[in-house]
Amino acid sequence: METAPSKTLQKRQVIFLAVLLLLWEAGSEAIRYSMPEETESGSFVANLSRDLGLRVGELAARGARIHYKGNKQLFQLDKTTGNLLLYEKLDREGLCGATDTCILHFQLLLENPVQFFQAELQLTDINDHSPEFLEREMLLKIPENVQRGTVFSLKTAQDFDIGSNTIQNYTISTNSHFHVVTHNRGDGRKYPELVLEKALDREEQPELRLTLTALDGGAPPRSGTTTVHIEVVDINDNAPEFLQSLYEVEIPENSPLNSLVVVVSARDLDAGTNGNVAYALFQGDEVTQPFVIDKVTGEIRLKKALDFEVTRYYNVEIAATDGGGLSGKCTVAIEVVDVNDNAPELTMSTLTSSTPENFPETVVAVFSVSDPDSGDNGRMVCAIQNDLPFLLKPTFKNFYTLVTERPLDRESKAEYNITITVTDMGTPRLKTQHNITVLVSDVNDNAPAFTQASYTLRVRENNSPALHIGTVSATDTDAGANAQVTYSLLPPADPHVPLASLVSINADNGHLFALRSLDYEALRAFEFRVGAADRGSPPLSSQALVRVLVEDDNDNAPFVLYPLQNTSAPCTELLPRAAEPGYLVTKVVAVDGDAGQNAWLSYQLLKATEPGLFGVWAHNGEVRTARPLSERDAARHRLLVLVKDNGEPPLSASVTLHVLLVDGFSQPHLPPPEAEAEAAAAAPADPLTVYLVVALASVSSLFLFSVLVFVAVRLCGRGGAARAGRCSVPEGPFPGHLVDVSGTGTLSHSYQYQVCLSGGTGTSEFKFLKPILPNFSPQATGKEMEENSTVRNSFLFS
Repeated sequence: METAPSKTLQKRQVIFLAVLLLLWEAGSEAIRYSMPEETESGSFVANLSRDLGLRVGELAARGARIHYKGNKQLFQLDKTTGNLLLYEKLDREGLCGATDTCILHFQLLLENPVQFFQAELQLTDINDHSPEFLEREMLLKIPENVQRGTVFSLKTAQDFDIGSNTIQNYTISTNSHFHVVTHNRGDGRKYPELVLEKALDREEQPELRLTLTALDGGAPPRSGTTTVHIEVVDINDNAPEFLQSLYEVEIPENSPLNSLVVVVSARDLDAGTNGNVAYALFQGDEVTQPFVIDKVTGEIRLKKALDFEVTRYYNVEIAATDGGGLSGKCTVAIEVVDVNDNAPELTMSTLTSSTPENFPETVVAVFSVSDPDSGDNGRMVCAIQNDLPFLLKPTFKNFYTLVTERPLDRESKAEYNITITVTDMGTPRLKTQHNITVLVSDVNDNAPAFTQASYTLRVRENNSPALHIGTVSATDTDAGANAQVTYSLLPPADPHVPLASLVSINADNGHLFALRSLDYEALRAFEFRVGAADRGSPPLSSQALVRVLVEDDNDNAPFVLYPLQNTSAPCTELLPRAAEPGYLVTKVVAVDGDAGQNAWLSYQLLKATEPGLFGVWAHNGEVRTARPLSERDAARHRLLVLVKDNGEPPLSASVTLHVLLVDGFSQPHLPPPEAEAEAAAAAPADPLTVYLVVALASVSSLFLFSVLVFVAVRLCGRGGAARAGRCSVPEGPFPGHLVDVSGTGTLSHSYQYQVCLSGGTGTSEFKFLKPILPNFSPQATGKEMEENSTVRNSFLFS
């Protein structure tokens, strides 16, 4: 991603600018400590709680950590006491190399809330290294005619210490010809030169062996030695001389091997072998030196890959030696030029395994970025994807915090894959990507939700106890214990509903059970509420309405309301013989305690005295004549009617009807005299009734007495007493043309009256019906009347 430095700092892309670095450094001054190198591990460095002004225990409470580049562990922090201790021995030369000042920068990171403190530890040098020559012996060929005061270069020793602990002086073993002078280079290092004090004589002493000693300034001082082997050669007038005493060269660090660095050149004015020049590295460490020189041409080429981040400068001394043993020396100063060959590095300091939802600006990760390149090659851009609810925020130096931009919702997205991309500004641009996975931890912010707002359950009556009648289900979009749902029955709104004895619920799965057998006729429906609560803290809950409908099971047979059965005086229906087909004889009335199709009743004529004479309408129970009546039809008929419901299996009841055919009488409802007497006996005495009865009895007595006298005179004592309380037609032949009525008198045969007492009114009310007018011919006078069937009038209770 390319972003110009002039653009506004965006939420997901931050560029480290020099100004910002200066502001950070000015606003967060580092705490500085100092201690000698090679101090034993576990040694006390400082008390950070005291130095930073933090309370006791605050480091532990806020999750304090020590961060050093590359996550290398140099220190250990006692969070309880605040003491900073050394994790291991620290070697200044190993950590900082030849740098004069060795400062270790580290950070104290507090995670909750996030806060940084910059600290520095300066390692002071101790004299733990002795001077060391790279070669055990160096050879010098010196002509015998060399003048006194001539100077010869000697190879230097190395000492990794700094300051006064590094090499301070060179000495040579006692002799009569040479002494050593110690000089300072521009970088502070010292080098020796051998000075001739007395002329050499090859015939007297052809060679010398001297011991060169390098001494450092430590207390006590350390030293290193090498042997200087001097050969005295024949007269050689001129030593080789370089065209330049100093060659300055720049070479890119990514130069390929065997690349030409520079060509040095020296000349010798002598002739012959004394004028032949051979080039060599004066400081001849062929193992560590990344350069090689052609001894004939003086070409210096690259032998090993260069690394600007490791060594930026090289000072190479070149010696040119002629055939007579004389030599000259020059210095080649090589500067390594940085190229963008290092991708940025990202070091994760802390990373939370999960981030809670619903919390704004939560720190997810803390990390640092670095690039060992320089200039634009080391300037970096840090970014994440644009479609994520996260922000990168710079803290100080090269540290960033990855925070949430807004509260997260685990139910919407429970996991985020974030790619942190660090790109430098070099050419070509190099980048490093680091992938992290952020898990959103659950917070109990969702109540269980039922799959339905209300449930309707149907249960057939007469069920077995503990029958599973249905299931309610609720889901919770949270996770873990926050999503575990427990079901319960809520107290009913109507306290009269015995809910605890009707249903129960399984708390784990929401199964509902009927605790006892239900009766549709007693309880057709009931409602209650169930609750679903999660196990979060605090728990959240919801409710749903459950409506239970009890379905009819056809457990009630039809009940006949009319005509009444099992009575002492069954009702007899009177049917005139003159009735036309379809004449309504009576109607069977029945009910069924069930509901729905179980209560749909149908009527059927099962048996009749004379099949085909009567019919029953299937839907309303009306009994009607099916054909015209004739004189051949019997006077009495018995009908058996079946009443059946529409259940499965169907239930039924039967009723027996009595029908009496009469001539010219169309009133179908006459109760029998027995029923009239019973009703009269059961009726309570009423004063008005008593008066009426007494008055009627008196009038009737007079009337009947007159009739009896008249009958006695006419029939000469014939008569029959009828039982009191009955209205009947004599079964024998009529005596003459008179009829005895209740034994109290006689009436002409031309008028017979049937009297019915209406029970249930509370009064003795007489009902006079139509007269029955038998058609007797005059020729029948004096003969015995034809035997008639006894007529029992229907007794009707109102």
